[in-house]
Amino acid sequence: MRRVIGIDTHRTFGEVVIWEDGRLRHAGRIDMTRTALEGFGKSLLATDEVVIEATGNCMAVSRVLALFVKRVVIANPLQVKAIAHAHVKTDKIDAGTLASLYAAGYLPEIWTPDAATERMRRLVARRYQVVRHRTRIKNEVHSILYAYLIPHCPHADLFSGVGRAWLSRQPIPDDERIAIERHLRELDRLGEDLAVLDRAIADSALADPAIKRLITITGINVTVAAGLTAAIGDIRRFASPQKLVSYVGLNPRVRQSGLGAAHHGRISKVGRSHARAMLVEAAWAAAKTPGPLHAFFVRIRAKRGHQIAAVALARKLTVLCWHLLTKDVEYLWARPALVANKVRSMELQAGRPQKKGNRRGPTYAYNVKKLREQEMGVARRAEVAYEHFVERWSPRPQKGTARGRLKSAGLG
Repeated sequence: MRRVIGIDTHRTFGEVVIWEDGRLRHAGRIDMTRTALEGFGKSLLATDEVVIEATGNCMAVSRVLALFVKRVVIANPLQVKAIAHAHVKTDKIDAGTLASLYAAGYLPEIWTPDAATERMRRLVARRYQVVRHRTRIKNEVHSILYAYLIPHCPHADLFSGVGRAWLSRQPIPDDERIAIERHLRELDRLGEDLAVLDRAIADSALADPAIKRLITITGINVTVAAGLTAAIGDIRRFASPQKLVSYVGLNPRVRQSGLGAAHHGRISKVGRSHARAMLVEAAWAAAKTPGPLHAFFVRIRAKRGHQIAAVALARKLTVLCWHLLTKDVEYLWARPALVANKVRSMELQAGRPQKKGNRRGPTYAYNVKKLREQEMGVARRAEVAYEHFVERWSPRPQKGTARGRLKSAGLG
């Protein structure tokens, strides 16, 4: 006899409905505490299946109940809402909907990450929050200077040592100066928090072969690679690169009705927004470095502009990541010295000891200008080869044209 337990979870309680033999039975409420969940789990059967929605505490609920039942399933709340839209909405109805959809095989599940991936996701998310907070504080300092007609800082970084010295000499009211000093103290504190998070991320990244594989791509550093691997998790759950592109929201919106032509619009932006932002950031970095990716960016920019070119390059990076992770290979046009420098930076960021002495390490070539220029020359030749390759492309004939009808008939 199969039983499905649907739980509509909230911050302090959960509403329980049991599906059994095609019927729904309300089973009351349970508190969202570990003790209450363990007591509830002991009352369930080992063959039961539990269904909950993806909420802030869903992973903790899943870990507790998974010890007592056959399986705990986490549902995608947005897709559940699209499938089972109800005019009357209560916690009891929502719990019954979860149980009924899963029993019928229509429940849109989400992938549950393992403990290591979940930890990396937390670290990357916290780092993202710290970086955003730092950016807000810097913008507040800039807005104060703007309000009092202070010119741009002549130094590269306003918040460096020389930049702060210049800032202290600017004519602004005392209360604004006190506010700026408070912002600078907050920036220093956040910088310490950021260093701790970077060290934890780098320490976990050293043992991850997927991250070492992704940093061979031009434009992707350790932080971006760690964020992508945390967002992707098991690459085998994506059957094609297009699935991964859709997962990060870089696929275009498509509108089509009847026999009319399909209209492609802006990217969907549905999915993991943090991973999408990191891919766009990596795309801007790759666009500034010689190589095939730079040639691709220049080609798209000439037709559509630099913003669309950056998003298109981010999509290409996503496809490239899928191929590298599924085939266990490194980027074909990787620069060995640059990759070695990334790996060494990751080791130092993780707190590994410095290697001093006359022995040449793997990053020696990156520190010698002549050797570094040799690798750049190889990248430039690859860029030229890509340009020559795309020059030979011919536009695909459109359906309905005379040439298109001849080609479809085998006469073109």
